[in-house]
Amino acid sequence: MTLSGEHYLTTRELAELLRIKERKIYDLAANGEVPCIRVVGKLLFPRAEIETWLANARSGPVAPLEIPDVFAGSHDPLLEWALRESGCGIAAMFDGSFDGLQRFAEGKVLACGLHIHQDDGWNLNAVRDAVGGQPVVLLGFAKRQRGLLVAFGNPKSIAGIADLAELRFAKRQHSAASSQLFDSLSRDAGIDAGALDGPRTAARTEDDVALMVLEGQADAAFGLAGVAKRLGLGFVPLLTEQFDLLVWRHCVFEAPFQRLIRFLGSNQFQSKALTLDGYDIAELGTVRLNGAAR
Repeated sequence: MTLSGEHYLTTRELAELLRIKERKIYDLAANGEVPCIRVVGKLLFPRAEIETWLANARSGPVAPLEIPDVFAGSHDPLLEWALRESGCGIAAMFDGSFDGLQRFAEGKVLACGLHIHQDDGWNLNAVRDAVGGQPVVLLGFAKRQRGLLVAFGNPKSIAGIADLAELRFAKRQHSAASSQLFDSLSRDAGIDAGALDGPRTAARTEDDVALMVLEGQADAAFGLAGVAKRLGLGFVPLLTEQFDLLVWRHCVFEAPFQRLIRFLGSNQFQSKALTLDGYDIAELGTVRLNGAAR
């Protein structure tokens, strides 16, 4: 995550929030009494950690959070199917990992799907940056094989990203983790992803980007092996990614998410996953991060 005003407070903003003088904020920071980071001599206060710090300082009963039964984040065809087939009543609003993580941090959704790649792995640091210290759980969902979707038979003989320079490429929206991951992989391959030709409209789901290839609007796209198989497309594997579910802890124990969890453990779900190429659900339900208790 970037050091944007969206996620960090300045000394002045924190002083205004607490209705105290800025001098007192400096004293709190110097004594280690308030969450903060120091960058080039300037103090910044992580908004999520400040909210947790304030919540931990309160007394009296804590009112339950009212969070809509909505699942946001990255689109995954298997997860979307499970939400529908389980009858859990959780609505889906998939617009990318980064969009979902922001909505989650703002308390607008009960859960989100993530596959954010960072130097040290998948998702963990992104979650810590966005909601560090808050009562959340990060659960493993699946490892997914991702690569280049191409027409059946691979008529353009595409072997990797370096072969895309003169071809039409279907792009995803910037809030999708796959878009930012592809930009990074393209730089490594000596390709400027932004200069690639292709449809002007960004695809917002894994299915949509694959359909652009199937319908001949693009020669290639960055997508999932499972979608390629279902639509009869060719597939050039590039990597295996970790797809996780980030959930507010108290929501895990409420009826909608409990119904989804039971369905994920059913034979019906296991059988469905086996029909999809490139999915490994061996670590389904594994707790990858357990945030601070209330």
